[in-house]
Amino acid sequence: MKHTYQISGMSCQGCSKKVALALNGIEGISAVVTLMPPEATVTMEKHVPVEILQQALSNAGDYKILLPGDHQIAKAHDHSAASSIKVDLAAADQKGETAKPGSGKYYCPMHCQGDKTYDKPGDCPVCGMDLVQQPGLKQAAQYSCPMHPEIIRDQPGACPICGMDLVQITGSDSSDEDDQTYDRLLRKFKIAALFTVPIFLISMSEMIPGNPLFKLMELKYWNWVQFALSIPVVFYATWMFFERAWRSVVTWNLNMFTLIGIGAGVAWLFSLLALLSPGIFPDQFKTHSGTVYVYFEAAAVILTLVLLGQLLEARAHGKTNSAIRELLKLAPNQATRIIGDKEETVAIDDIQKGDLLRVKPGEKVPVDGSIKMGEVTIDESMISGEPIPVDKKPGDQVSSGTINGNKTFTMLAEKVGSETLLSQIIEMVNSASRSKAPIQKLADKISGYFVPVVVFIAVATFIVWAIYGPEPSYVYAFVNAIAVLIIACPCALGLATPMSVMVGVGKGAKSGVLIKNAESLEKLNAIDIVVIDKTGTVTEGKPSVEKVVSTDPNFTETDILQKIISLNSSSEHPLAQATLRYGEEKNINRLPIEHFEAVTGKGVVGIFEKENLALGNEKLMEQVNASIAPGLMEQVKAEQKQGKTVSYLALGDHAIGFVVIYDKIKESSKEAISKLQKEGLQVFMFTGDNEDTAKAVSETLSLDGYKAQMLPEDKLNEIKRLQQEGKKVAMAGDGINDAPALSQADIGIAMGTGTDVAIESAAITLVKGDLNGIAKARLLSHKVMPNIKGNLFFALGYNALGIPIAAGVLYPFFGILLSPMIAALAMSFSSVSVILNSLRLRNVRLD
Repeated sequence: MKHTYQISGMSCQGCSKKVALALNGIEGISAVVTLMPPEATVTMEKHVPVEILQQALSNAGDYKILLPGDHQIAKAHDHSAASSIKVDLAAADQKGETAKPGSGKYYCPMHCQGDKTYDKPGDCPVCGMDLVQQPGLKQAAQYSCPMHPEIIRDQPGACPICGMDLVQITGSDSSDEDDQTYDRLLRKFKIAALFTVPIFLISMSEMIPGNPLFKLMELKYWNWVQFALSIPVVFYATWMFFERAWRSVVTWNLNMFTLIGIGAGVAWLFSLLALLSPGIFPDQFKTHSGTVYVYFEAAAVILTLVLLGQLLEARAHGKTNSAIRELLKLAPNQATRIIGDKEETVAIDDIQKGDLLRVKPGEKVPVDGSIKMGEVTIDESMISGEPIPVDKKPGDQVSSGTINGNKTFTMLAEKVGSETLLSQIIEMVNSASRSKAPIQKLADKISGYFVPVVVFIAVATFIVWAIYGPEPSYVYAFVNAIAVLIIACPCALGLATPMSVMVGVGKGAKSGVLIKNAESLEKLNAIDIVVIDKTGTVTEGKPSVEKVVSTDPNFTETDILQKIISLNSSSEHPLAQATLRYGEEKNINRLPIEHFEAVTGKGVVGIFEKENLALGNEKLMEQVNASIAPGLMEQVKAEQKQGKTVSYLALGDHAIGFVVIYDKIKESSKEAISKLQKEGLQVFMFTGDNEDTAKAVSETLSLDGYKAQMLPEDKLNEIKRLQQEGKKVAMAGDGINDAPALSQADIGIAMGTGTDVAIESAAITLVKGDLNGIAKARLLSHKVMPNIKGNLFFALGYNALGIPIAAGVLYPFFGILLSPMIAALAMSFSSVSVILNSLRLRNVRLD
C-alpha cells in the first residue's frame, strides 16, 4: 500500500534527507521525500500507524506529518518552514520578513534552499546573495535573490543567505526595478571609485623615483590621508558587504561575502592598528622610514572591484529573465466589452467569465475564450513558437496575448486572470527557473565545504610564508593569505546551474515548450524510448464522423445516431464530441439517458426506457455480454484496416450498428517522429484503439512498434516493464487516460491541447500539441546540459587554478605573486563569465 503525507518543518535538502532517513529506518517502509512539494510518499508492506511515523520524525528533528485536511498543522508547517531558515531572526522580525515554500515572490538565484520563496527583498540567508524577484502579471513589486529563489521580499535589498542584491521578479515592469538596482549600485561604485583612485595613486607613488608626494608630506601623514579617504568606501559604498559577511558568520551560512569581509576587513583593521599603535609591530612589518606597511589601498581597491562585479552582475542578470519579460509584455492592459448595444473599455482585471468582448484588428486577445462571431487569422507565435498565423472560426479557442489579424471579431471570455494560458505559462516558467537540476547537487556539496576549506588554506598560506618566506616574511604571509581569501569566490559555483536553467527554461517557453522543473530538462537528455498516444497526440484530436451504419432492420441510421448522441451527451471524450457535432448537423434530438457511466478505455453505457445501451469497442461489448454478428464484425474490420476508429452500439444483448470516426493524422507527426528516430530514439505508440487502426497508423508513421487496445493500467504497466529493462522512457499524451502513464514515465510530455489532468501529470507541456515540440525540448536539453557543465568547469577550474597561484606556489619557480587587488578583479569577473556563458542559450535555434 502507498500513502502520501505532507511534512512540515523541512526548509532545505538536508531536512528532506533527514526525514527520508528517519522514515526508511522503520521496518517494512520505503519512503521517497521531496522538498517541493514538502511530501513523503510512503510504501508499506502492512499498515503502519501515523503515530509511529510521527515518532520517527520527532526523533530526527522538529518535523510533523500532516494528514489530509489538517489545516491547522498545515499552517504550523508554513510557520515552521519560515522560521527554520537560519537567518538573523531579530532583524527578520523587525522587518516582518517571512519565508514560505513557493508562496512568496522573491528567491535566491543559487537555489540554496530549493524552491523556497520570500515575501520581501533582502539577502539570501544561506549564501548572502541578493534575492531576485520572479516576473508576474499585474502584481505588486517583489524581489528575490538570483542565487536563492526561495528568498522573496517586498522591497529591494540584499539576499540574507548570500548577500547578493535582490532582483525584481514581479510588478508592472520588473525591468524598471532592475534599473533601479543597477542605478543604486552604479551610484555607490562612483563614490567608491572617487575615493579609491586617490588612495591607489598615493600608494603607487612610492614606486616613482624621488616621489614628489613625499616632498609635500612624510609617508606617515599620507597614510592618514589614505585612512580618511578609505572611510567613505568602507563605511558607505561597500558597507553592505561587511553586513552580509557578519550575517553569514552568525548564521554559519558561509559564503563569498564571508571571504570578502574577512580579507578586506583584516587588511583595513590591520592598517588602522598600524596607524594608531605602530610600536607593537615587529621590524619585519615596517618600511625603511620606520612606518608600518598599511593596506588601505588593498582594502579599498578590493571592495571597489567586488562592487564593480556586483554592478556587472546586476546588468547581466536582468537579461536572464528576458524571455519571461517578453511574455509579460504580451499581456494586454485593457479590452473592449460589449454590453447590450454599447461598448466600453475596461481593464483586464475587470473582465468576468461570460463577458462578451470585441477584439479589433491588430489588438491582443485580452483573455482566453472562444470566438462567437467572425472568421479571423490569429498570430499565436508568441505562445506556440510557430510563426505561421492560424485561421479561426466561430467556436474556436483563442488565448490571451495572441494578436488578431485584420478583421474584427467578438469572443466569449472563459478564463480570466491567473486561469489564462499566458498566466499559467509564466507561472510554470517561474517555477521551473527556481527548481534544481540533479547536477546541481554536485555544486551544492562542494559549496558546503568550500568556505571553511578556503579559510584553512589562507591560514596555512600565512603560516608557510611566515616560516619559509623571504624577508619581510610576515608581510608576504599577510598579503598572500588575503589574496587566497579574495580570489576564492563560491558565487560563480552557485550560479553555474540556476543561470543556465533560467535562460534555458525561458527559451523553451518562447518556443512553445513549457518545462515544469529543471530535473526533467536534465533527464530528457538521457531518454531511450518515446511512447506516444494516438488520439490528440499523433492525430489532430478533432475527429469527425464519416458515417453511421445500422445492421438491424428494426432501426434506421437516424435511430442509431440518435442513441449514439444521447449516450455521448454526458461524455467529454473527443470521439463523443465528434458524434455530438454530427448530430447537431443532422438536427437529431437527444433522448433522456439514465445511469450514464464512462468505462475508461472502453466506451460508455446507460439506460434508455429500461433498455441497456452500450457504445464502445469490442472489449466493452464483451463486458456487457453483447453479441456481434459475423457480418457486422467484418464490416467493422474493413473500416479499421483503413486506420479509422469504429464504435459498436449495443442494445440489450446484441450489437445493432456502429459509427465510423476518422481522426486525421497531424501533418507534423511524421516529420517529428522521423527527427526523433534519427537521434537514435525508438518511438512506440500505445493506444486504446483496435489492432487494425493502430497498425494502419503505425505503418503510415513508420513507428518502431505499437500496442493496441490498451487500458490506462496497461499503458502504465508497459512503461514500468520498459523501465525495469533499464530503459529511460518519455511518454507523450493528452487525455485523462494517459495521466497514470505520464506520471510513471521518466519524462511525461503533455499536449497543451489536451486535458488539464494530463498537463498536471506531465513534466513538459507542448503548448501547440505538436510532436515537433519533443524534438525541440530534447534539443534544448542537449544545449542546456553542456552549458551547465561549462559553467561548472569555469567555476571549479577558476578556483582550482586561482587559489594555488594566490597562495604563491609559482613564486619559488617564476617569482610570481598575485596581488589581492588582481585577485578581487578576477573573482568579480568569474561570476560575470558564468552569467554571460548562460546567456548564450538565448541565441540557440530550436527549429
